[in-house]
Amino acid sequence: MTSDQPVLWDTHCHLDTYDNPVNVLQEATASGVAVVAVTEDPGRYRQLRTRLGRRSGLEVALGWHPLRIQDGFEATLARFLRLLPQATWVGEIGLDFSRAGADTKRAQLRVFDALLAQPHLRSHPTTVHSRGAENDCVTRLIDAQVPAILHWYTGSISIAEKALAGGLYFSINPAMMVSRRAAPLLAFVPPERVLLETDGPYTRSAGRAARPSDLLGLVRRLALIWNVSDSDARSTLSTNHERLLQRPADRTS
Repeated sequence: MTSDQPVLWDTHCHLDTYDNPVNVLQEATASGVAVVAVTEDPGRYRQLRTRLGRRSGLEVALGWHPLRIQDGFEATLARFLRLLPQATWVGEIGLDFSRAGADTKRAQLRVFDALLAQPHLRSHPTTVHSRGAENDCVTRLIDAQVPAILHWYTGSISIAEKALAGGLYFSINPAMMVSRRAAPLLAFVPPERVLLETDGPYTRSAGRAARPSDLLGLVRRLALIWNVSDSDARSTLSTNHERLLQRPADRTS
């Protein structure tokens, strides 16, 4: 990689669940990939920040996975809100109304609504889980004016259209490139609303757990879909990332 190429961002990586997060992060940096390390609860956020400290090419996101939300969540919510002012990224948060999350649907909604009510989220990027709850997530995110990324979206194209109209982004990972279910979304979402993710190590790439450095190959595959050069695809993705980071009041598109 030449020094004038824009950095790629893995906007959704579970860095703390790799056997050696530091090695994965070093490999990513050497490949020109920066990492948003999402977390699944406030305690894991604090642990990862303490372990890794502040590093170039790393953002540790304050998260609370919807499948980790249970009744009696008030103490965890209070902890999340205490930590929120120090977070530059939020995620992953969201809703999961699949069979795995059906029993906690009410608690999930209460937590998600409480988080979206925080002004901090309107000026900080947020990566969102929406499995089985796509319309609820999209509607709430638009109403709250949160600069959100729909992580590994699996809903309908009609709801995706609503999300685009509301200014939301979609993050694409290597596993989606070989998924028949994801093919309509890849064809539908315009390049200017696409960001990258791995969701590693929970996804697979080349027969092993995906790593942030795998995004180099993903860019090449997106370039083919968009019928542009690899360099142009990389430039588009970099511009998308910079646009996402702008405060909502400053956005022009």
